[in-house]
Amino acid sequence: MQSELDAVCVQIRALQDSVSLLQQQLAAARKDSSSSSKPPSSDIVKPAKPQPSLDEEKRLPGGQPGHPKHQRALLPLDQLSQPPIDYRLSHCPFCGAALESTTAEFHAVQQIELVEAFATIEEHRSHPGWCSHCEKTRYAPLPIWVQRGGLAGSRLTTLITYLKGPCHASYSTIRGFLKEVAEVSICRGELARLIKKVTAALDRPYKQLLEDLANQLRLNIDETGHKQSGKRMWTWCFRAGLYTLFKIDPSRSGDVLIEVLGKEFKGVLGCDYYSAYRRYMREFGVLLQFCLAHLIRDVKYLTTLPDVHNQAYGERLREGLRRLFGVIHAREQLSVANFQRELEAARAALLRVAINEVPGTRPAQAMAKRFLKHGEAYFRFITTPGVEPTNNLAEQAIRFVVIDRHITQGTRSASGNRWCERIWTVIATCNQQGRSVFDYLQAAVEAYFHEEEAPSLLPSSNTGEKVETEHTS
Repeated sequence: MQSELDAVCVQIRALQDSVSLLQQQLAAARKDSSSSSKPPSSDIVKPAKPQPSLDEEKRLPGGQPGHPKHQRALLPLDQLSQPPIDYRLSHCPFCGAALESTTAEFHAVQQIELVEAFATIEEHRSHPGWCSHCEKTRYAPLPIWVQRGGLAGSRLTTLITYLKGPCHASYSTIRGFLKEVAEVSICRGELARLIKKVTAALDRPYKQLLEDLANQLRLNIDETGHKQSGKRMWTWCFRAGLYTLFKIDPSRSGDVLIEVLGKEFKGVLGCDYYSAYRRYMREFGVLLQFCLAHLIRDVKYLTTLPDVHNQAYGERLREGLRRLFGVIHAREQLSVANFQRELEAARAALLRVAINEVPGTRPAQAMAKRFLKHGEAYFRFITTPGVEPTNNLAEQAIRFVVIDRHITQGTRSASGNRWCERIWTVIATCNQQGRSVFDYLQAAVEAYFHEEEAPSLLPSSNTGEKVETEHTS
C-alpha cells in the first residue's frame, strides 16, 4: 500500500514539474514588445481599445470645441507667379441694390498649380572634324555635366533619387510617375544607372561620417535584420549627436563594432543588452550605457512567469525602476544637487533589491547576475553628462529602415546595399540637422556632374563632439 502511495506522489511531482515547465514555455511564447526586446510590429494580437462609458460622449472628428482655429498663412506677394486677380461686385446678388465701398478686409484664396511643361528636353550635338595629320575624325567635347548626366539632368536625377529613397518608390512606380505626369519615358535599367551615379556622388560624404564615428563622445547603436536576395544581412545604425550613419553587414557580431569604431574607442555607447556589445566592452574596456527601457521589458517578463517567487522579485524590481524614472521625470522641479542625490538614492535602492533576497529560480538568478556583473553599465547616465538612460534615439532613427524593408523587401546586390547605406544616412542626418533632403541631394548630384566634391554631411561648425580626455574602465 505504501509503495503505491509513493508511486502516486512521484507521479504528482512529475506532473507538477511538467505543468510548471509548460507555464514557463507559455509565458515565453506570449512575449510581446512590452515584455521583451521584440519590435511592436511583431505583436500579432493587440489589446482592444477601451470602450467609452455610457455617460461619456463620443468624440466627433475634426476640431474640438474650444480649440483655436488653425489656418494656412498666405504666401508673401513676391512669391506669386503673377499679380493678384481681383473680383468685385457692383450690385448685391440677392436684392440687386448697388454696393458701396467698404474698408472691410478682402478674402484671398491662393491656389498652387503645376506648370504644364513639367520637363524640358535639350539636345547637345558634338560635331565631327577631320584631322588630316592624324587621319582621324575628332568630335567636339561635350560639357562635363552633359557627359556625366547623360539622359537625365541634375534636377530630374534628384527627383528620381527622392522618389526612390525618402518615398520608398520602386523603379516601376517611378517609371509610371514620369510617364504619366512628366510625359517622359525612362526604362528601369536607365533608372538603375541613375541611382548608381547618386550612390557614387554620396560616397565621399558617407566615408567622412564613417571615419568620424570613432571620435564621438557618445553614440547610440542598434541593429535590425536585412535581406539581400533572400540572404540574411544586418543593418547597423550609429547615431551620433549631429548625424546618423547606417551600415549593412553580413555579421551581427562584435566584429562590426571593432571594424567601425576600432579597438580604442573612448566614448560611451548606448545600446541594448545584446552579446556583441558586451563582448566589445569585455575585450576593449569600452564604456556602455545599457538601455533601461529594455531592462523594464525583461523585468516585466519576470512578472508573467508562473512561479510566485519570480513574480514577487519582478514586482520589487519594477517598483525600484518606477522610483528611478520618477526622479528622471521630475528633473525640472529639482536643483542639480538634489537631482543627483535622488538619482543616486534610487540607484542604490534598486541595486539592493536586485542583488539581495533573490529567489533560487533560474530567471531570477540570471537577472541578479546581470545586475551584479553589469549594474554600473545601466547607470552610466548618472555620472556621465549627456548620456541617455535609454536607447530610444537609435531605435527611432532605425524605424525608417524597418519601414523601407517592409516595402522594398530588402536589396538584391552589394550595389543595392551601398545605395541604401548612403541614402538612409543622408535622410536621417539631414532630418537631424534640420536640412532639406532634396536640396542636399541636388547639391550632391550637381557636384558629381561637374566632377566636384559633394557637400559634407559633417556639421558645418565642427566635426561633431570629440573626445577630449581618455578614460579607464
